[in-house]
Amino acid sequence: MLSRLKNMFRVADLRNKILFTILIVLVYRVGTHIPVPYVDFQQIQNLQDQSTNAGVVGFLDLFSGGAITSVSVFFLGIMPYITASIIMQLLGVVIPKLEQWQQEGQSGQKKITQWTRYLTVGLALIQSTGFVFALKEGKQGVLGFAGFQGTNMIPGFNASRAALIILTWTAGTALVMWLGELITQRGVGNGMSILIFASVVSRLPAQGGEIFAQGGWFKGTVVVGIGILMIAAIVFVESGQRRIPVQFAKRVVGRRMYGGQSTYIPLKVNQSGVIPVIFASSILAFPALIATATNWKGLSSFVNDNLTQQDSIFYMATYTLLIIFFAYFYTAIAFNPAQQADIIRKQGGFIPGIRPGPPTEKYLAKVLNRITLPGSLFLAAIALTPLIVFAVWDIAQFPFGGTALLITVGVALETMKQIDSQLMMRNYEGFLS
Repeated sequence: MLSRLKNMFRVADLRNKILFTILIVLVYRVGTHIPVPYVDFQQIQNLQDQSTNAGVVGFLDLFSGGAITSVSVFFLGIMPYITASIIMQLLGVVIPKLEQWQQEGQSGQKKITQWTRYLTVGLALIQSTGFVFALKEGKQGVLGFAGFQGTNMIPGFNASRAALIILTWTAGTALVMWLGELITQRGVGNGMSILIFASVVSRLPAQGGEIFAQGGWFKGTVVVGIGILMIAAIVFVESGQRRIPVQFAKRVVGRRMYGGQSTYIPLKVNQSGVIPVIFASSILAFPALIATATNWKGLSSFVNDNLTQQDSIFYMATYTLLIIFFAYFYTAIAFNPAQQADIIRKQGGFIPGIRPGPPTEKYLAKVLNRITLPGSLFLAAIALTPLIVFAVWDIAQFPFGGTALLITVGVALETMKQIDSQLMMRNYEGFLS
């Protein structure tokens, strides 16, 4: 591992990409601590001591790296973009035009990305407006803070001040989206994942300290031990593959013979990565956000009884079902058995014992469904384990501990794989030896 880190900085091109990624992350972290104008920031800081920061607000604060409770210019963080991506992927199943774009390759993906940006800005405007009026009216639990019902967090509230705050938060979201795309284009790894990774990691020390403060050294040590075991399990499952052998028939072209080789299709046990957990958490966040920004008492009561209590059976059951659903949904988008079977057939290949064409498609779909189930159950177990442990020990847990581990380990593994592939492409002697 240490030699790999050393080799990364010996290749000039790769070193520049890594340094560029670090610079963008630093810019993002600075933005999460710059408060917006006209908001009584000192009063919010004083109220943070009364907050457990749990539920949907804890989730949003986790993904924004503390920008929620700091009421910063990056208040909404990357969440509008994630929500827009979910909506575009869901619409791709029912809107023929979007489905056509998905099949057009790079050009179609550019069109989808452009519309995702438009939708992100629209969602940011709507969410910013809701949060501004919620802050102005001092709605209970708008930022996870208890006991400030009716407190106006924006002194001298008027239309111009509200418009400035809304535009600042919307522009902040657009800037975060641009920073993520810069990392993807000129840095290392997926930009949005890197920003989420930076936000999550920045909160881990404080959250770990809260566990030791509330549960004592014994419970804190046990929680750390469980975390280490979970990290090992995540690495093990993320590396797990089902390799489907593919044999290519020999064919003669002119005077040369081609084919006759064998390879395999690697199907990961957890094909969808951490995406199902993020999607499931985002869906659970919708009702709470709507209840926060409106006066719908029925919805607020339902949210407070079920969706803000992470130790409730309803919350855990809903969370598990959503994770399983999105695991299958995202896997179906990421890997198309019909398209893969057609590629194998056109290249003159076949799976031993399986006829080319529709039988190959059915076989791939069957295998994919079988390995997706344990993968989705594993994701649900990782996400729910901290909730169960903290509920049994009555600890006000840090937000979405399992999600934080999945994100940090998953993004770290994917980023290191990309770095490894770039080192291999450059045939770096020190790395290959």
